[in-house]
Amino acid sequence: MNLKQIEYALAVAETGSFTLAAQRCHVVQSALSHQIARLEETLGARLFERSSRRVSLTPAGEAFVVSGQAALEAARRIGDDVAAACGEVRGRLSIGEISSLTELDLVDLLAGFHHEYPQVDIRWLINKSEVLMADVRERRLDVAFIGVWPGEPVEGVTSRLLAREELVALLPAGHPLACQSRLCLADLEDQPLVDFPAGTGARRQTDEAFTAAGVRHRVQFEVGSVMLVEKFVQRGLALGLVAAPIARGFKGVVALPVSDAPVRHVYAIWSNSPSPAAKAFLHVLERCLDARANTY
Repeated sequence: MNLKQIEYALAVAETGSFTLAAQRCHVVQSALSHQIARLEETLGARLFERSSRRVSLTPAGEAFVVSGQAALEAARRIGDDVAAACGEVRGRLSIGEISSLTELDLVDLLAGFHHEYPQVDIRWLINKSEVLMADVRERRLDVAFIGVWPGEPVEGVTSRLLAREELVALLPAGHPLACQSRLCLADLEDQPLVDFPAGTGARRQTDEAFTAAGVRHRVQFEVGSVMLVEKFVQRGLALGLVAAPIARGFKGVVALPVSDAPVRHVYAIWSNSPSPAAKAFLHVLERCLDARANTY
């Protein structure tokens, strides 16, 4: 078994096609198929079920993907680890964040990191918390910034709590409830709401909060971005629930505290065995957090 064979097999697993895998690996398909056949012979197990239309993983193939990804990642990190031991930080840094992150200006943080470590190739994306957690656990991301709810486990990663954020209700300026000083979830019963899609972590927790309060709620609009929550409320189409720091940046809406609304915890999470680039970024993050704490 060699690293090329592992790389070829993982490419087939990810693309679901020997043809696409060969194109990704810049090798002719016959050579890729031959190397995978040799790999299967070495392992004594078939990794793929092949048909005229599709390629799928066998149970042995699913087990191989987990170990193969870890082995390939470890091999790729050898040069970076050696360079770091000699005082040079390089390699790749993959960062993910939720769209509603308010605790940090991540772009400014990455700019400072890039100035200090110019040889690190930075990748950045936005996604949902549950996706980001899975990506960090499976080492597709080095570091992520997520928002979860009290009692929701953050497992398989190293984490640091950054903030505890209360949710507030967003209302159009002319709404009858906008003159109140505080609301409860019962006040929102049967009001049209804008929220994240059903099944997401953010939506699940608001659903559970209404259920625990014994209050019916009607989500009329499902959106994928917190900025769209602002627009729907501004136009008088719905009411929303967002973290208080997010609401402070919205215009043309009224934000009111909700006595029994859920609370969001914002975490930084990273792999239990961070790369040299990730360790350097976490050091920059710690400096930033310490500097901010000293200004309060």
